[in-house]
Amino acid sequence: MTKKTGAYLTVYALEQLGVKFTYGIPGVHNTEIYDVLNSSDQITPVLVTHEAGASFMADATSRTTDQIGVCVIVPAAGLTHAMSGIGEAFLDGIPMMIISGGTRRDSGKHYQLHQIDQCRILDGIIKEYFLIEKHSDIVSTIYKANDVAINGTPGPVFIEIPVEIQMFQGSTGPLEKYHSEVPEHIIDNNKIQEAVGLLKGAKHPGIYAGWGSLKATDELKELAEILGAPVSTTLQGLSCFPANHPLHTGVGFGPSSVPAAQKAFSKCDVLIAIGLRFAELATGSYGIKVPENLIHIDINQEVFNKNYSAKICIEGDAKKVLSDLNKSLRNEFFKNAETPGKLKILIHEEKKKYKESWENDSKKDLVSPGMFFKHLSQKLRDDAQVIVDDGKHTFLTAELLPINIPGGFISPTDFNCMGYCVPATIACKLNHPGKQVIGIVGDGAFQMTGMEMITASTYGLGVVIFVFHDGELGQISQFQKIPLNRKTCTKLGILNVEGVAIATGARYLLMKNNHDIIDVLNTALDYSAENIPVIVDVNIDYTRKTYLTKGVIKTNLSRFPMLERARFIGRALKRHIMG
Repeated sequence: MTKKTGAYLTVYALEQLGVKFTYGIPGVHNTEIYDVLNSSDQITPVLVTHEAGASFMADATSRTTDQIGVCVIVPAAGLTHAMSGIGEAFLDGIPMMIISGGTRRDSGKHYQLHQIDQCRILDGIIKEYFLIEKHSDIVSTIYKANDVAINGTPGPVFIEIPVEIQMFQGSTGPLEKYHSEVPEHIIDNNKIQEAVGLLKGAKHPGIYAGWGSLKATDELKELAEILGAPVSTTLQGLSCFPANHPLHTGVGFGPSSVPAAQKAFSKCDVLIAIGLRFAELATGSYGIKVPENLIHIDINQEVFNKNYSAKICIEGDAKKVLSDLNKSLRNEFFKNAETPGKLKILIHEEKKKYKESWENDSKKDLVSPGMFFKHLSQKLRDDAQVIVDDGKHTFLTAELLPINIPGGFISPTDFNCMGYCVPATIACKLNHPGKQVIGIVGDGAFQMTGMEMITASTYGLGVVIFVFHDGELGQISQFQKIPLNRKTCTKLGILNVEGVAIATGARYLLMKNNHDIIDVLNTALDYSAENIPVIVDVNIDYTRKTYLTKGVIKTNLSRFPMLERARFIGRALKRHIMG
């Protein structure tokens, strides 16, 4: 038996997990952990400006690396500040580890500073809560928490370590190395064969891929080519299938999707859905029409038959399931990468027409989204990381910016939390210093966490943040304008983006109109290459609606009771005519 402090044991366990960064703010309830982190040769503790930023950084670390994102926070206020990112990780299925200090349990005193029942607060947004009660439990608990976070549907776990355990020495056995305990899941081969039988009779199969298929890109491509099937993705899963593949159609395939997807899936008679839950955003507010012959593949059987009934449900990891499915399909289909030629031509032509329509739709005094994304895609290397927030810019990016590598695009999705982009971009750059890392954020979301750019300056991170600046909460204001002809609480106060750049130590660039795009992009990326953070103030043209905006409004209106639909349409007409 040896004696070690709880702080030492905590950092030892994190090092064994391969953690390189932790995110948070030190306080009286975790200062011992931070002191040991300071001595680690492997882990850099990153000081943030707000714990929401810490949890978004941890989320982005998990999404773009093989590490689990780790927050080290104080209890109570540190927890409630971090809950935005914890909730995002929980609903989006992202592993995260939150290590919190805890009030002393050896003093017998009540009403201590930060004394609050954290377990009760967290109920519903974490996979599991762990309270450390003795030193010998620390290492094994952290290992177990990591396994819980990464297995099944991934998600956040929370570990509370009381102050006295951190500070004082306690007995512990030999310090174990970490060995991942990933339960082996046996794929039901009968289900695979049923899927093969269903696909053999399909005339127009389609593939819909979500975040759960991110590590199965090669298998997805092989499946698409065997079947000659169009491939659409969810917003969160946008990067799981390369946009430059001739069978890639875009995000979604219903009324909220671009024409290439709508037309390619119009006759779909068998749909293979992989690593997704048919959530509201993924279905355009449940507006997609799923064929009766649905094959649903997911690691979590609880998602099956929730919003759309499936003919065949296959539980398992997407990469393993698709590998088995492809193997069986190769014995049934004649593989020809050049077929179906007509479908590939249709997809190519519809994508081209749609992008050109945006590029030709421009105003002299504003930055056209079409031209912005055209030139941005030309400037970014193929391995660039693109991070967005929640807002109109999110769907413009999804429709207009091709992403060709797995993990090259991340976005807050089902929790859909504004403020994600800036801290997440910083974490991506911290973990990928050699890559181009850019964030695209609306001015409303930028106001929430834009001061986190101080962290980028402090650590010398050459992130580029494009602020789409229109003075409104763009997506919601359009949702208001169409049926209500009013904008209530969506017009923002005056934001001096240059002032924020000066205050945070970032370089400021103004993109006033289309003529500025190329020069500003070149300058921004040059600064970035010199490890200088940049904020680009983009005078964006938000007048044109994305397909998501138009599709969601149409879908929701169609579900209203007839009398209520008539009332809403009548009110909209009256307000648009009379003002």
